Amino acid sequence: MEMKPLGRTGIMVTDLCLGTMTFGTQTSEADGHTQIDMALEAGINFVDTAEMYPVNPISKETVGRTEEIVGNWNAANLSRRGDYVLATKHSGAGFAHARDGAWITGETIPEAIEGSLRRLQTDCIDLYQFHWPNRGSYMFRQNWNYSPSGHNTNEVLDNMQGCLAALQAQVDKGNIRAFGLSNESAWGTAQWLRIAEQMGTPRVASVQNEYSLLCRHFDTDMAELSVHEDVGLMAFSPLGAGFLTGKYQGGAVPDASRMSLNPDMGGRKSNRVLGAVAAYLEIAERHGLDPVHMALAWCRTRPFMMSAIFGATTVTQLERILAGRELRLSDEVVAEIGQAHRAHPMPY
Repeated sequence: MEMKPLGRTGIMVTDLCLGTMTFGTQTSEADGHTQIDMALEAGINFVDTAEMYPVNPISKETVGRTEEIVGNWNAANLSRRGDYVLATKHSGAGFAHARDGAWITGETIPEAIEGSLRRLQTDCIDLYQFHWPNRGSYMFRQNWNYSPSGHNTNEVLDNMQGCLAALQAQVDKGNIRAFGLSNESAWGTAQWLRIAEQMGTPRVASVQNEYSLLCRHFDTDMAELSVHEDVGLMAFSPLGAGFLTGKYQGGAVPDASRMSLNPDMGGRKSNRVLGAVAAYLEIAERHGLDPVHMALAWCRTRPFMMSAIFGATTVTQLERILAGRELRLSDEVVAEIGQAHRAHPMPY
């Protein structure tokens, strides 16, 4: 693995990150703790969580549960908290179970951070992220009918100023170290950067957007902004929500898999996705590679990649992922992946 800078913060993170989305729903607390142990022992120093995840099963009872599981590990391993960089997120508009679906604002930030600190049983959050923009975005298949309208531009910018002032107060208190975005656009990221520079408040250090062989929206405007402004990508779903493992080929729906809980896979399931997956599986087989290892290694070749966030429902799945952590792809494999992408663009 490589160490990458977290923006311009001086913090260094591994280019693989343990995601915890399934902790407390599909993954038990005991297995979640085992996964943290395994990731740290493998040399990973980056763990990402959130106060709430927009995945099945969604309920009031699951709010904060993932953070609590991570926090219980922290409490049982007090001497190891400094061994890793901890990231979490502030839920935004639309999640009724989190602050009644309120926007992310200067007023909600202190409450949300205090709640996360309490559940995580830590004194400081290393990277605090906004889970999605208040104004909405083109992520999660909303790109097909996305329209950048419906919000007053001045109100959006005023909200950003209020949020950045609140984040500065949290930095001053020692509650957070760095600030990141998620599901954000080039325009939005640029505005956060511009306003932070004007105000002298925390600068955006990272952006967590979906990115994989099957989802490459980041490759154009966001890529350029990321490289030139030192806002590295934290790629979520680098395995295409499990499609790139090959487990859904031929119409298979394994028990306890994500598709068994969410049949359309958040809009990812389409007539074209399995054909695209087949093309990548063929490349992996031809070169004697595990497709899981290939998909993650390819993400790490991208010039804007800070860290690829992988998730594992089971310890066995995590063992498979970690076994490929040192893989580097040949130029030939990378070129074949490029050809497959041209033949199967935008499969979902």
